[in-house]
Amino acid sequence: MKLYTKGGDGGTTSLIGGERAAKFDIRVEAYGSVDELSAQTAMLRDRLAEAGIADFEEDLVTILRRLMAIESLLALGEGYEGDKVPDLSDEEIAEIERRIDAVSELLTPIRYFTLPGGHPLVSQAHICRTVCRRAERRACRAAAEYTVSARALTYLNRLSDYFYAVGRRLIDLLHVEETLWIP
Repeated sequence: MKLYTKGGDGGTTSLIGGERAAKFDIRVEAYGSVDELSAQTAMLRDRLAEAGIADFEEDLVTILRRLMAIESLLALGEGYEGDKVPDLSDEEIAEIERRIDAVSELLTPIRYFTLPGGHPLVSQAHICRTVCRRAERRACRAAAEYTVSARALTYLNRLSDYFYAVGRRLIDLLHVEETLWIP
């Protein structure tokens, strides 16, 4: 099988179900942003492994799987009626919430915003957080025009909080100073 189809040479791409959409269609922008988030999440996972930090390994593998599902949900053409792309479940939302809570319980409470940085791993967690927020904004914009899974939107919303908590936890694990933004 060839990696290229030439179908996109004219500025359109195929959505699941066969609908053609412009490459600048908000659905394509949304699933492209989730794809970028997947790559950044994989980078975080790989860098954590290199540093010998396994605390988030299972979470990140699960997240990568969920992101692929969300990409598929965002790539559904209007009127798609197949059953090959299952929606996320309420349990999957509850699971990411439990993980946020578990990581957050290990953190020192703060009254101010934190500034990204202090260590490349902390910065990578914050890159994941900000890319996730952009993906969520684009998915919400797509939902204003097309049918989009409400659970996918909820998951992306929670996921940015997860990456924030991971960034703060890495400050502790790496023994670096957390920089607070104090106006």
